[in-house]
Amino acid sequence: MDLVVRREGCAGRITLNRPQALNAVTYAMCLEIERAIDAWRDDPSVALIVIDAEGERAFSSGGDIAEMYATGTAGDYDYGRRFWRDEYRMNAKLHEYPKPVASFLQGFTMGGGVGVGCHASHRIVGESAQVAMPECGIGLVPDVGGSMLLANAPGRCGEYLALTAHRMGPADAIHAGFADALVPEARWQALKAELVETGNWKRIADHAERPPPGTLEPARPEIDRLFAGARLGEIARALRADATPFAADALKRLSRNAPLSMACAVEMIHRLRGTSSIRRALELEYRFTHRAMERGDFLEGIRAAIIDKDHNPKWRHGGPEAVPDEDVAAMLAPLGAEALDLEEELA
Repeated sequence: MDLVVRREGCAGRITLNRPQALNAVTYAMCLEIERAIDAWRDDPSVALIVIDAEGERAFSSGGDIAEMYATGTAGDYDYGRRFWRDEYRMNAKLHEYPKPVASFLQGFTMGGGVGVGCHASHRIVGESAQVAMPECGIGLVPDVGGSMLLANAPGRCGEYLALTAHRMGPADAIHAGFADALVPEARWQALKAELVETGNWKRIADHAERPPPGTLEPARPEIDRLFAGARLGEIARALRADATPFAADALKRLSRNAPLSMACAVEMIHRLRGTSSIRRALELEYRFTHRAMERGDFLEGIRAAIIDKDHNPKWRHGGPEAVPDEDVAAMLAPLGAEALDLEEELA
C-alpha cells in the first residue's frame, strides 16, 4: 500500500509508504488522505492526527508527475488540472483542520511533500531534514500552498527560497516558517507513542531541542538586499552586479530554472505577502498550473529532469531578464469559469 491509514489510540495515523520512490505523492494518495481527514474531522474519539513516512531518505520528495507528463504530451491537459484541483483541496483542508495535526519530516520534504507535511499545526523536523520548493526547476511555481509559506517568510527569504531551491535544514526550515520544532529522530518513536496514547500535542515540546545554527538567518542581510527587486529581472541584475560569492552562487542557481516560472513566483510572493489565506494562495497557484502544460515550460522541464534526464531544458524565455510583464500577467490572469473551486466534492 502506498499509504497506510489507521486508527491508533486517540490518533488518526497517516503514513506515506513509498520509500523506494522517496514517498512521492500520487493522485490516489491525495484522495485517500482527504477521505481520511474528512472521516476523522467530526469523530470525537480522534483527538489528533499524526502524519509520517516510511524510510530514512525522505518524508516526501514531491508529487508523482510521470502521469502528468504522459497525458500532457498527448495533448490531454485535463488529468493534470484535475490532479492539482484535488491536491489543492486536500492541502487547504489540512491547513484549516480543526484538530491538531502533527507531521514528522525527515530527509527530503519538497514540493508536494510540503503540501502534506508543512500545513500541519505541529510540524516536527528531524536532524536529517532538507525542506525545499524546487518547482521553478521543472517549469512550475511553488504551489500546494507553498507560495503562502514563502510570502510569509522573514524579509526576502521567500524570493530567495523560490528562486534558488535552497534546501533548508532544521534551523532554516523553522526560521522560514516551514517547521515548528526540531525533535531528534531517535525520539520520534517515543513521541508518537505518547501522542497516540494521550492525544496531547503539548508533549512535543518536552522532546524538542534547539537546532544547530542554519545558514538562512546569517545570510539575511545579503538576501534582503539582493532579492528586494519588484521583478525577476531586477533581482537578476542585482545579483550580477554584486561581487560576493553568495550572489554568484544564487545567480548560478537561477540560471538553471525556467525564467517564466521564476518571474511568476516573484509576482505571486509579492501579491500574497502578509496573507494567512491558503485559499487565496491556492487559487493564484492554480491560475499558473492550469496553464503550465499548454502555455508554460512544465512539460519541457519534466522531459529534461525526469524523462530524458539530459538536464538541458529549452525554456521559452532566454533568461531571467527576458520575461515580459505581459507574459507573467497572462499566466496569472483569472481563469473565470475554470477557476479553482475548493468547495468541489471529493470524487
